[in-house]
Amino acid sequence: MDLYEIRGGRLGVIAEEAELQELSRESTAMETYNVGSPPSPTAAEDGSDGEEDPFKEGETEGEIILIRDQLQEKVAEMESFAGHLEEIFLTVEENFGRQEQHLEQHYNDVLQTLSQRQDESAARLEEEKKSKLEALYGQLLACGQALDASKELIETAQEVYRSQDKRLLLKTVMPTIKRIEEFAKDEVDLTLSTCLEFNTPLADLSDVKTMMDSINVVPAPSAPVINPQMPNSATQTSLRVCWSLFSDDTVEYYELYYRPVLEDTPADSTFTPQVSKVTLKETHCTVADLLPNAQYELWVTATNTTGISPASEKALYMTVPSPPVIKQRECSSCPEAALIRWESGNTNPVDSYTVELREMGADGTESSITESIVAVPTCQCLIQLQPGQRYLISVRAVNIGGPSDRSEPISITTTGTFFYLLEDTAHPCLSISEDGFTIFYGDEELPISAMALDDNTFTRCVAVLGDLIPVRGRHYWEVEVDDGTEFRIGVAYEDTERNSYLGANSTSWCMRHILSPSRHKYEFLHNGWSPDLRITVNPVRIGVALDYDRGTLSFFNVNLEQHLHTFHCHFQNYVHPCFSLDNPGALTVHNSIEAPEYTFI
Repeated sequence: MDLYEIRGGRLGVIAEEAELQELSRESTAMETYNVGSPPSPTAAEDGSDGEEDPFKEGETEGEIILIRDQLQEKVAEMESFAGHLEEIFLTVEENFGRQEQHLEQHYNDVLQTLSQRQDESAARLEEEKKSKLEALYGQLLACGQALDASKELIETAQEVYRSQDKRLLLKTVMPTIKRIEEFAKDEVDLTLSTCLEFNTPLADLSDVKTMMDSINVVPAPSAPVINPQMPNSATQTSLRVCWSLFSDDTVEYYELYYRPVLEDTPADSTFTPQVSKVTLKETHCTVADLLPNAQYELWVTATNTTGISPASEKALYMTVPSPPVIKQRECSSCPEAALIRWESGNTNPVDSYTVELREMGADGTESSITESIVAVPTCQCLIQLQPGQRYLISVRAVNIGGPSDRSEPISITTTGTFFYLLEDTAHPCLSISEDGFTIFYGDEELPISAMALDDNTFTRCVAVLGDLIPVRGRHYWEVEVDDGTEFRIGVAYEDTERNSYLGANSTSWCMRHILSPSRHKYEFLHNGWSPDLRITVNPVRIGVALDYDRGTLSFFNVNLEQHLHTFHCHFQNYVHPCFSLDNPGALTVHNSIEAPEYTFI
């Protein structure tokens, strides 16, 4: 708003106020006339028929309200404009103070430079004066010596001339003449050895002129201050960077530089990552197209018409990690808990992980996040759950930049114990189905050269362990096997001997089926010993119930709901399900089954 608009607005307000006052006076006068004046005898002549005055009271009040509202709007505009002017006034005062300080500093610098130049010139003149005086003094000494020598010769010649002794005259006259001749050969330089005028070269005041010219120029900005990375300020491929500058600096634009930090680069390597640059006017920037879970080095400069500021201190920022990858085959659960394992999914280490749980309704709908477990340091987490529920569990990786996206979720049902087979423990002759629950023992025997054995693989017993969740309590699973297959099923400690049969040592308990020509024989082995039991009906589907609290391991014929045998043992450590085939055949494990009521009576 310029001065003309201000004046116009004020004149409009004054005119409207005057109009309002005039209307008020007219209204008052007319009311007074109508009340106090008698009827005109010439009413018929002047057209008055005694009817109501056409100047309506309601219309007058409406106009007054309208004018009042307009006046209030004008007053509000003027107050706002006055506040704006006050802000401008304060800004001008601040700018004047800074400019005054800036000018004073510049003039002080100029005076200091001129004083330094004066001192340098005076020192040069003093040196020149000293050298001239020394030269003149030397020449004066030489002249004095020449005068003394000539005076001595003259006196010697006079003495010879005045001598009355002829013999002495003849003896001394010739040496004296030779001395005079020798002295005459040396010409005395009577010109001044140095110029009496002082050499006063023109002073180079170009830098002073530059300083004087720069007085009206905005100073170059100081180095910006880049802020440390704030939590949750990054994504997988972007970083939000903020910085600040001193308030009295004038900046036209900023240049943000960044490059990745390579942690695995050898110390003697000459390779340096490429530096990228972004030019912008704001004091913040979102840098995109970056690598996930990568560390970047950033710094910023400020530029105006005078020049570029020094670079800021370098700051380290990190992008958010990639989502972890849950290992489906390495997860297990029971009615009270679930063990979730995952891969980091990132080359660089992360700070921690967050596990998120969501309950699934009976109709398959997902609820919001039920629980979050934060600051998980490793790539696995044992989670306490409620029995008889279905959960969706996902994992996030977290670093200083924030949490990653959720991993692909895994569905966990807590109706029974669920586990996969540990394939790294399987005997080389065993094959495991794609779903991970059926093992096969083929007819063909593998040559020893084809058997890849390691310390964790069963070598004597054709067996495999199951990955049971390490939770004490009750666990139940079932095994389905053909009548013609010899097998061993049960539990064993994780460190059970791999070069031993299941049930033949003190670290395993198993039910064994032996097929003979006459009958089916069943043994319940632990440490090589079995009770004498006879089972009349061959179980096709066998239930295995493990109770840590009671220290029991029970076997059941599922089809008949028949109890077969129970081991009583106080298990010192966690055990794993174990399965073995003693002849070619197949065996299928059924888990995630709710334990029948008769199994833990």
